[in-house]
Amino acid sequence: MALSCSCLLLLKSTGGDPPPTASELFLYTYVWCGSLATSHPNNTTLQRKLREVLRQLNSVRQSLQHEEKMLNTPPLSVEDCCCLSALRCFQENLHVQFNVKEKTQGGKLYNSLKNSITKRGLCSSTNSGDDQATCQNCTSHPKETAREFFNRLESLIQKGISRLS
Repeated sequence: MALSCSCLLLLKSTGGDPPPTASELFLYTYVWCGSLATSHPNNTTLQRKLREVLRQLNSVRQSLQHEEKMLNTPPLSVEDCCCLSALRCFQENLHVQFNVKEKTQGGKLYNSLKNSITKRGLCSSTNSGDDQATCQNCTSHPKETAREFFNRLESLIQKGISRLS
């Protein structure tokens, strides 16, 4: 509420403009409250997003017939400090190796993996990935089959859902 009051003071001190109407105050408060809700999603929202990503992953896995393709794949157990680095590796491989388009299932999965809610749900620390010196570069991960690539991405998502339960 303090922020909305300071917003009102700012509005009143902008010169000769009349004070805001009741509907303008409602709109300002609505936008401010909405920004608070999206900046700190709760565990239910995070779980819902991760389940959506899991459904997209399963859809992509079924639609792609590239079982023989070899991809740089992060390890099965990713340290939390390298969670974002591993997630970026999955994103890059999905984008480059499978040439995903925005309106395809692969494109939806790619965009979901980039989503801040997905990142927050997968990586328990919001600072995960900041210490890049200790994380492996994507190209240094061993190459695995596409099947293993998708299995490990699924495992990372499942761990995020379990952690939030």
